[in-house]
Amino acid sequence: MSPSQVTIVVLLTVMMVMFIWGKWRHDMVAMGALLACVLFGLVPRDEAFAGFGHPAVITVACVLVLSRALQVTGAVDVLARRLIPTGRGPTLTIAVLSGVAALLSAFMNNVGALALLMPVAIQIAQKQGLPPGRVLMPLSFGSILGGMTTMIGTPPNLIVSGFRAGVKDTGFGMFDYSPVGLVVAGCGVLFVALVGWRLVPARQRAGVEGFDTGAYITEARVGKDSKIAGKTLREIGPLLREADAQVIGMARENIRVTIPSPGHVMREGDILMIECEPDTMANALSSLDLELEEAESSQKEDEKESGSEKKTKDGKAKKRKTKVRNAKNEQESPKNQEHDEVSLIELTVRPGSPLVGRSATDILLRTRYGVNLLAMSRRGKRSVRRLRSVKFQAGDVLLMQGPSDVILTFASENNCIPLAGRAIRIPDKRAAIAATVIMAAAIAGAAAGLLPAAISFAAGVLAVMALRVMPLRNVFDSIDWPVIVLLGALIPVAGAMETTGAAGLIARTTIGGLATGSPVIALALILVITMTLSDFMNNAATAAVMCPIAISTAALFGANPDSFLMAVAIGASCAFLTPVGHQNNTLILGPGGFRFGDYWRLGLPLEILVVALGVPALLVFWPL
Repeated sequence: MSPSQVTIVVLLTVMMVMFIWGKWRHDMVAMGALLACVLFGLVPRDEAFAGFGHPAVITVACVLVLSRALQVTGAVDVLARRLIPTGRGPTLTIAVLSGVAALLSAFMNNVGALALLMPVAIQIAQKQGLPPGRVLMPLSFGSILGGMTTMIGTPPNLIVSGFRAGVKDTGFGMFDYSPVGLVVAGCGVLFVALVGWRLVPARQRAGVEGFDTGAYITEARVGKDSKIAGKTLREIGPLLREADAQVIGMARENIRVTIPSPGHVMREGDILMIECEPDTMANALSSLDLELEEAESSQKEDEKESGSEKKTKDGKAKKRKTKVRNAKNEQESPKNQEHDEVSLIELTVRPGSPLVGRSATDILLRTRYGVNLLAMSRRGKRSVRRLRSVKFQAGDVLLMQGPSDVILTFASENNCIPLAGRAIRIPDKRAAIAATVIMAAAIAGAAAGLLPAAISFAAGVLAVMALRVMPLRNVFDSIDWPVIVLLGALIPVAGAMETTGAAGLIARTTIGGLATGSPVIALALILVITMTLSDFMNNAATAAVMCPIAISTAALFGANPDSFLMAVAIGASCAFLTPVGHQNNTLILGPGGFRFGDYWRLGLPLEILVVALGVPALLVFWPL
């Protein structure tokens, strides 16, 4: 191995370990890898950022904007509501729901498609008497499967098309992915609907009123006249058991006790961390005579945590707390005084939300938005930190209190999904029609070869902006910038794998050795390796890493590179084993009540099915 090959292989290994570790965001890891390649001379300095002008990067950004336009205008809601049956059995309902998700994901961002259909799925689960997870996981997998059927269905397909252009001067067409993709996605959706949903663990109790997100962790303060003041945890144990609740921590004068002893005496002002079910929360707090503690409990405490010592006008910090009154509470925030109805609404934090990595205190939840964080649910992990200081994660379910319109505005601004039924709302019928026509025209222009895909979709974005289909200030907010940075940074890194010969070396020493001279086995290995990596890495990163190896493997066997590139496209779109492989799997983690190890029960049979169908389909439609 040459020094440059050793260097790029080491950098590639470190990058993949960092992706799987997940300590740093994937765009940060990709940018670090790019800069390292520049510093070691593997990527010319004047070409370091050439990847950001790559057609695949431009196309991904434009498709995200056009997808968002379809969402905000309500065009997709109408389609979904009309196609999904009501009053049918679970098998047919799940089949149609997953099929609609796959159809939408073929032409729009699959995370957006899932976000639109999640409230519908939750309602269906409630009506069918099913645990929500048994509907949400098929929905998520269906949306992932649908992305492999067109060039714009998922970023990996665009990356694969870009690498193909480097081999044969032209990339794949809009529907070149469809023959293999439709076979795999269609059979996958049927498997999920007929058999697969029964394999999903039943983590929730069915038939409860509303949506059961599992046990909440909430905070309650011992008031001045509370009947438990002066009593020990052991003495209040019967009341806790009767309310199906337990104390998992407490705080006294900002000092946290993670495991309070049974003999611990309750004092006025103590804050208890209580774990209980959503439908028993009010009963638990009432029986213990506790006051619900808001996440942003006092101006003075928030300012201490943020390093500020400002005071209110009268020189004293106002203490804000809420009495439990049949799950509806009075508001003291001036912002909300004009609203009459106060509601409790559950929100799921989406991947990429501005809330991820921040706490209620960090965003000044009460003072800035006028809503309260009453409790949160994070399945698989128990947190006994103060609620206002817990850093939000993707998939968390938050119980918010406040006027419904204010909470929904907060959800929209912070990329969260309300877990409740939504009426069909089309703010502007003209805008909905315009968004649909523009998307169709952009797809048609790219599919017919009238314009390159990047230019066709860029023209569509310009039309959306010119016709004011969506507010101009929201156009750039629609773009998933970490994904754009990831793609722009990894394209030169992948190029360095080719120019140094590292891709060919990996192909010869690993795939070539395992394939024993058979290109069919090599094709299957490329598919399986790509699929395995995508279960733990970002799928766009997986495609960027595997495309040079796939091209070198094809050259090694004298085979058609299109077959191997298509195998990468299929494998990168099939992340079913873990909640971290795809954003959609992360999104259903909290609402479905899933644990990390729950996904493989349906995901493993589905991935085996993908390999069993994908390899023969590749050989038929893209012969070696």
